[in-house]
Amino acid sequence: MLKPLHDYVVLEKVKEEVKTKSGIILTTGEAKEAPSMGLVVAVGPGKVEDGKLVKTDLKEGQKVIYKKYSGTEVTYDKKDYLLIRAEEILAIVD
Repeated sequence: MLKPLHDYVVLEKVKEEVKTKSGIILTTGEAKEAPSMGLVVAVGPGKVEDGKLVKTDLKEGQKVIYKKYSGTEVTYDKKDYLLIRAEEILAIVD
C-alpha cells in the first residue's frame, strides 16, 4: 500500500455520472470535464511548522473535492491514484 509522507494524501479518483436536465446519464468521457472528486485512501502524518507537527483533518474513506490540475498521478498494483498536498483539497463531501 502507498504511505504518503509529510502532508500528502493518496486519493482514488471517483467517477461520477452526469445527468442532463431531461435525465439522460452521460459517462465521464462524454461530459465536458471530469470532476475533481476523490476518495481518501491514505493520509500522511502532517507537515512541520515552527518545529511542531501539524496534522491534517482528513481521514481514510472520506470523499473530497480537490483543485483541478493538481497532484501527481501514480499507478500502483494496476490502480490509478493521485498524490496531492492536503492544502489542495478544497472540501469534504458528506
